[in-house]
Amino acid sequence: MNSFGTIFRVSIFGESHGPAVGIVVDGCPPGIALSVEDFVTDIERRKGGVQKGTTPRKEDDIPEFLSGIFNGNSTGAPIAIQFKNNNTRSSDYEKQKAFPRPGHADFVAHQKFKGFEDNRGGGHFSGRLTVCLVAAGVIAKKILAQHNIQCIATIKEIAGETDLDKGLQKAIDAKDSVGGIVECTVNNLPAELGEPFFDSVESVISHAVFAIPAIKGIEFGAGFAAATMFGSEHNDAIVNMEGKTNTNHAGGIVGGISNGNNLVFRVVVKPTSSTPKEQQTLNIETGNVESFSVKGRHDLCIALRVPVVLEAVAAIVLADLIRRK
Repeated sequence: MNSFGTIFRVSIFGESHGPAVGIVVDGCPPGIALSVEDFVTDIERRKGGVQKGTTPRKEDDIPEFLSGIFNGNSTGAPIAIQFKNNNTRSSDYEKQKAFPRPGHADFVAHQKFKGFEDNRGGGHFSGRLTVCLVAAGVIAKKILAQHNIQCIATIKEIAGETDLDKGLQKAIDAKDSVGGIVECTVNNLPAELGEPFFDSVESVISHAVFAIPAIKGIEFGAGFAAATMFGSEHNDAIVNMEGKTNTNHAGGIVGGISNGNNLVFRVVVKPTSSTPKEQQTLNIETGNVESFSVKGRHDLCIALRVPVVLEAVAAIVLADLIRRK
């Protein structure tokens, strides 16, 4: 449910407007140097209010280490980290008790948890919890760095535009939200990671990626474009005994196993469901469909903050696969 991984295993907790959100990381080897400063860069990249188009909600997001770190190093015991929620405006969500947001988890959460869910800011379904994934990613990246492996994610499109400012302006002009495409490249990944069928590299990465709120699709290498290619065109010619290839249409994975080339995948980030645009939705108190507009502080484009989260989940998966190998 709220845990992922085999050896390098993460468990996430908290709600958007609760006292705190956090992550427990089990399976981190001892002796990994970790300090608050190690988390600053990636946490700052994820923060809202830093760039145009992101939520004005600002949290300090200073990690508090509860266990697993002693004298600046991992001990080998589970690492528990929490981030306090200090800048909440729960009153913004009073009306949403009756009006579940279209495209959000509000309605299904209400059904599944029989009305006992925390509805404020999306509760446990909120993108707020991605700060926890980023924190686990910082630890995972430290493990990958020992093998000279790097995860780098970049935004490729916003609202169908490669000019990101132009794409974001579409949302501003329409007073609506937009989506985007984010690409992640993993450099220096060794061959032989992954297992056939259910624990293939694509399977495990996809599993983790869809834990990021708003992700609606994923493709590896050439991805869906492969449907328009001939086999001889799509095939990556092997040029040496290390498995290097002239092209990388496979995205660094063949038969579910890494082949020594760069791992490349892209994700689709849907438009933020919390849009100020007036919409029609069900009033669950009256049973009628009524006009509704979302209030509160929300991102115009979630994709702006996804790159560092995507790097984190990729690092979590790969740290686990490396530890398993």
